[in-house]
Amino acid sequence: MSKSRFTSDDGTIDRARRLRRDATPAEKKLWSALRAGNLGGHKFRRQQRIGQFIADFTCQSARLVIEVDGDSHALQIDYDARRTEFLAREGYRVLRFTNADVMGNLDGVCRAIELALAGRASPSHPAAPDGPLPLPRGERGI
Repeated sequence: MSKSRFTSDDGTIDRARRLRRDATPAEKKLWSALRAGNLGGHKFRRQQRIGQFIADFTCQSARLVIEVDGDSHALQIDYDARRTEFLAREGYRVLRFTNADVMGNLDGVCRAIELALAGRASPSHPAAPDGPLPLPRGERGI
């Protein structure tokens, strides 16, 4: 039997388990909204290994990755860009939200995810603090 190109003994499976166990408050809050098909019946997985990377949340059927970024992501912009490029090459769209987005505007975050699941949202734009996320520039009618 041949091994998948994603199969390796690089420790990512143990790391994914550890990340699930030690989820941040923002990840726990978003997971409560995503789990059990709560968002339009779409199934999400937490801390899903994709290649050498681990995605915070993944909807395989929609090829959508959702990342919840803490303060440390400001220090790893190049790494995050390489990671997003890899995921895009694998056919995934990536939505990024900050911990503050999730903690302060879960409804807006969920609305942005629903739009992405419906194929109507661009990835990686921040949530407005008081409501649904703004539409990308080309979809605002401007």
